[in-house]
Amino acid sequence: QVQVAESEGDLVQAGGSLRLSCAASGIIFSANTMGWYRQAPGKQRELVAEITSSGRTTYTNSVKGRFTISRDNAESTVYLQMNTLKPEDTGVYYCKIKNTPYWGQGTQVTVSS
Repeated sequence: QVQVAESEGDLVQAGGSLRLSCAASGIIFSANTMGWYRQAPGKQRELVAEITSSGRTTYTNSVKGRFTISRDNAESTVYLQMNTLKPEDTGVYYCKIKNTPYWGQGTQVTVSS
């Protein structure tokens, strides 16, 4: 069956960095667009970044220039490098296989001011 699993998040200070990873199995990973979403307390889940099978990336405006999404098809893993973190980046981060119902379990990222 399909499984999607994120690495553990962390508590970091504002201005710090963190890298999340997400491993997917049970699919042809290289053929799928992968996305990172986040849900802040009291807010709707939003798309943070996406990477297509060909490596094209898109970002929500609030993270442009600070976050980088990448993928390693040999490892069936997608990464989210987060730099210059801000308190408003706090939330639960989820990995998803686009156009499928498959989500990871979510991982908490907390940025302290």
